[in-house]
Amino acid sequence: MENIKEILPFLIPLIIAEFVLLFVTITHILTHQHYKHGNRILWLFIAILGMQFIGPILYFLFGKEDA
Repeated sequence: MENIKEILPFLIPLIIAEFVLLFVTITHILTHQHYKHGNRILWLFIAILGMQFIGPILYFLFGKEDA
């Protein structure tokens, strides 16, 4: 239990950043109609399953169509 108290100040900002990135990604997926690769269902699936930074980052690198 003592180890958790030591790393908690580092984990809290990381967890907050993870959820903010996921929220922004899902919001973007739901509000846009066109994607470079795949479709809305595919990108929602990837973003939610790959929640720990990987899914949202993959979406913004490969799925988001340039404006």
